[in-house]
Amino acid sequence: MIPLSHSSEIAANLERAEQSLLAARQLASGGYDDFAASRAYYAAFYAATAALLAEGIEFSKHTGVISFIHKQFVRSGRLSKEQGKTLNWLFELRGIGDYGGMVHVAPEQVEAAIQSAEEFVAAIRSLLKADRDSSQSDELEHRQG
Repeated sequence: MIPLSHSSEIAANLERAEQSLLAARQLASGGYDDFAASRAYYAAFYAATAALLAEGIEFSKHTGVISFIHKQFVRSGRLSKEQGKTLNWLFELRGIGDYGGMVHVAPEQVEAAIQSAEEFVAAIRSLLKADRDSSQSDELEHRQG
């Protein structure tokens, strides 16, 4: 069950994820590949943060969020290994985009990053919906029992 105190923060993070996806698309269409890759990562990061908040878990560092996504969701099978790898890859790409100096993100990588981020955000939304539906079902059974 999602802690009530986190529900508005979860919604805000999911909204930021969607906005980041839109920004990534706009930046990519303008040829700003490094910045688009960064926004694609942030879309996944905000979605991951929402998933952890739904578990009552908060982190201040990106590496903590990524690590716990693997521990809490990938290892348990709630997210696929591929989705875990996607989050890692997006984080690495963001490092190039934000701090790469003379190295830049290629346009093909940006398109793949945006697509991967969209899939990751969708997976988190599905996970949160399934968890919410399950907790509502459990609550209903408890009331009837």
